[in-house]
Amino acid sequence: TAVMMRKVAPEVQGRVFATIQMVAMSSAPVGYLAAGPLADRVVEPLLRPGGALAGSVGSVIGVGPGRGMGLMMIAAGVLMVLAALAGIFDPRIRNLEEELPDAINATPSPPAEPEPEPAAAGAAD
Repeated sequence: TAVMMRKVAPEVQGRVFATIQMVAMSSAPVGYLAAGPLADRVVEPLLRPGGALAGSVGSVIGVGPGRGMGLMMIAAGVLMVLAALAGIFDPRIRNLEEELPDAINATPSPPAEPEPEPAAAGAAD
């Protein structure tokens, strides 16, 4: 957030942050709606005793009720770690602060020179 506040012009920060939050929050309901059927119909049967993954993944995390959702949680964690590593190893993301100019000039300009005072009327020479 601090980087975004520095790189995005103040007059559009509200719109930019609102758009980012809208996209992030709108994906959550899609995940919630997909997780249940995916766990019940796809992953749980794979981790039942005698299921396709019972001998491989099931030997590590176990088989039986609830193991499919456990596998989905592990997979989500692995995907988050991979996304973080992709960000670390992508030079465009890693060097964002140096490559992208600041929206506001960080170095303050020198103070303006004071204007000379007008000569006083009727002053003696």
